[in-house]
Order: sequence, then structure tokens, then C-alpha cells
Amino acid sequence: MNSLLPGDSSRLLIGGSLAPGGNGVFDNVNPATEQVIGTAADADAADMNAAIAAARTAFDETDWSRDHAFRVRCLEQLQAGLKAHAEELREITVAEVGAPIMFTSGPQLEGPVEDLSFATRLAANYKWETELGVAAPMGISTHRVSRREAIGVVGAITPWNFPHQINFAKLGPALAAGNTVVLKPAPDTPWCAAALASIITEETDIPPGVVNIVTSSDHSLGAQLSGDPRVDLISFTGSTNTGRAVMTSAAANLKKTFLELGGKSAFIVLDDADLATAVSYAGFSLCVHAGQGCALATRLLVPRNKYDEALEAAANTLRGIRPGDPTNPGTVCGPVISDRQRTRVLGYIDSARADGGRIVAGGGRPAEHDRGFYVEPTVIADLDNSAKAAQEEIFGPVLVVLPYDGDDDAVRIANDSPYGLSGAVWGKDPERIRRVTDRVRTGTLSVNGGMWYSADAPFGGYKQSGIGREMGVAGFEEYLETKLVATAR
Repeated sequence: MNSLLPGDSSRLLIGGSLAPGGNGVFDNVNPATEQVIGTAADADAADMNAAIAAARTAFDETDWSRDHAFRVRCLEQLQAGLKAHAEELREITVAEVGAPIMFTSGPQLEGPVEDLSFATRLAANYKWETELGVAAPMGISTHRVSRREAIGVVGAITPWNFPHQINFAKLGPALAAGNTVVLKPAPDTPWCAAALASIITEETDIPPGVVNIVTSSDHSLGAQLSGDPRVDLISFTGSTNTGRAVMTSAAANLKKTFLELGGKSAFIVLDDADLATAVSYAGFSLCVHAGQGCALATRLLVPRNKYDEALEAAANTLRGIRPGDPTNPGTVCGPVISDRQRTRVLGYIDSARADGGRIVAGGGRPAEHDRGFYVEPTVIADLDNSAKAAQEEIFGPVLVVLPYDGDDDAVRIANDSPYGLSGAVWGKDPERIRRVTDRVRTGTLSVNGGMWYSADAPFGGYKQSGIGREMGVAGFEEYLETKLVATAR
């Protein structure tokens, strides 16, 4: 197949063919150098309309949704193609996303490729029919069968922070369940999706129209996709504000929506925990991919009598993690995705200062980088939990440290948020930890460093962090309808 490496202009995948978009191309920028590295196909409304039409036709007029064995083979081909081009995909990911290369062997590339096996196994082994037996409702002897079927056309709208992981987390189960898909990736990361399009067309038997990938600089195409009556489900990952807009657009047709949205997760350090270890772990985790993760714990809650000690430990940890070149194997914290995002992160740090916050570490742009969208890992002290920087998702390497008075107060502060996506608890007493985790209102929780993210585990949030679950059997079933067939005896 043609090279996937940067330098190629991206093309749209519509109806099984790769072609330029109607608006020509838009620039793709490397966040570590601020340099244009190439172009991407810039789709317009007509392109999106064609993609939706192709997905609708493929679902309605082929047996894709009913041929489980064929779908399994196609998914196996897709995974094999992705593995065969791992090094090219790695180079694209580092250049386009600014992701540190060390993480491409995990959550930024190789992990999500391996996770496709879970969707493939589900397609092969899922119990598509359930016998409910014979009953006599209203006196009519009836045999009942419950069937699970593909929901139809899926509109998948994905963000830029972990493009492979989120693209595959939607495509894998949606295709395994028998749906057709229109994928609209973020304008910041079109090449990751375009490389996927090339692999699908050239290395799999996925039929024309089953997968359509539409890159564009035009954010309104997401609204077009979510509002189109030919689309049966919208699977969206992104900010809570955009999620509201997606849900509003989808509501006109009573369209099912899956929403994985923002977070402002709390990391609770109980007073019997090893403070230094817990705080160092929290600080390091925050800096992974420059804090650009919705589930990262960005509020550190510590006992008030250990507040100064915790601040010192957090500051020492974050000062020791310098933002660096993502191509360097030792880099943990690379750049943020764009100048706009850097401005946004720095704006939150300024708002913290205005609210009386004290910058204990970081607080600006690193002096050693005169190019690239870098932000210093930052520790903020002396804020109330009601402050803007403590309540809103920053999406950068910024940690707000908050003191609490007793376990009840820690739970109160953790729950004092519009979000409920993730969180962490560190301590020694299992019963005490259980009492805390039982009361924290969030979709996932890590205890003493436990990893909750896995292909077979459901992921999603409470409150304004989303609706539904991604990954696991629960995530697979988001893409299914339930049909009851009742036959008179």
C-alpha cells in the first residue's frame, strides 16, 4: 500500500473510495515545533451528506449486519493491517498529536490496536438470541425470543487527545455489532484517521460504505452528522459543552446518544496513606501527555494537617518533569495540541491567581522552549473548591491541591463538581477505603494505583461527564437494539 508517513495529503473515505474533500485541504501542524507538516482533506457539507448516504445504503442493502463471521474476519484483517504499519502510525502520532513516543507503545497506539481483539471476540461469541420460553400473556400461549441487532448507522465524533484509542473504541464495537459508521475526527488530528482509512480500503474486505471517514476544519459538520435523520446513534467523546450541543441536535430525531464528556476528578489521599508516594503518583499521572486526558485526576485532596507537606511533594514532583520533545524516549510531558489550547491553559492559571491561588510550581511557558505549544507542569495552592480552576476542566498539566478535614469532608469536596468521570483513593485500611469509594459519585475509581481502564471494562461517567458506557460488554451493547419476537403456539 502507499506510505502512511507524513507528507501524504489525507483523503476522505466515502463509500469505499479514497478521494479529496470538497473544500480542498487544510494545514496540519506539529504541536512540538509549530511547523506545518502537511495537509489534510477538508470536507464540506456535501461530503458529509455523501458519507451518511453511503453508510445508510450499506446498512440497509447489504447483509453486513447479519453476517457475524464475515465481520469477525474483517476486524481481524483491520487489526493485522494496523500492526503491520505500527511504525508509520507511531511516527504520525508523535508528529500530529505531540504524544510522547513512550506512550505509543501503550495507550496512544499499540494498546488500542490490541484492544480490537476484544470486539472481535464479542462479535464471534456474543449471544445474539435469548430464549424466553413459552408463556400465556393475556391468555395467548406464546413462544418468545429476545434478539439483539445492530442499531444502524453510527455517527462517531472523536477528539484529538488520544485519537487512535478513541477512534478504535468506537469503530471496534460498532462494527462488531453490525453497524455502519461515519467517523468525524477532530480537525487537529486528521492524519491518524486518514491512515486508518488507507488501511481499511487496501488491507481489509470491509465493504464499501461500511466505514466512512470525513476529516474537516469545519466544526459544523459534527452538528450535521448528529442532526441527520438517517443516522441512528451518535457516539461522541469531547467536552461537556459540545456534548450538550450534540445531544440537542440529536434530540430532534429522538436519536440515541452515547456521550463521554469532561472530568475534574479528585485524587483523595487518606491520612493513613504514604503521603509522598501518593502525591508523587498523582503528580506524575497528571503530566502524562501534558495533562490532556479527561479522566486524569486534577484535584489533589489531602488532610489539612499534611497540606504543606503535600504541596512540597507535589511541587518537587512536577518541577522534576520538564516538558520535552515527544520524539525523545524519556519524555513524559510533551506539548499541548495547539496555540489555542496553550492559551486556554494559561488563562486558567491566570484565573487561579485572580481568585487568590498561589502558584507553587510552574505557572507559565517553559523558558527552554522557544517553539512548541508547551506549558510548565503547575501546582496551585490556596484555592477554594468553588474557584474556576478547581471546578472546570483545564486539559493541561495543572494540579489544584485542596485541604480537607476528615473523610466526610474529602467525599464532600470530591462530589462538589458538575463532573463524575474518574478519581482515586489512596490509603491503608480496606474498609475505610470502601466507605469512601462507596460515596464518591464517579464512573471509575483507582485505589492505590489500580488501573481501571481496559478493553473488557466499562468506562463512562456520572452527572455531566456523560451518558452510557464505552468499552466492555456494556460498551458493545450501546450499539445494539433489542427486538422481541413472539410466536403464537
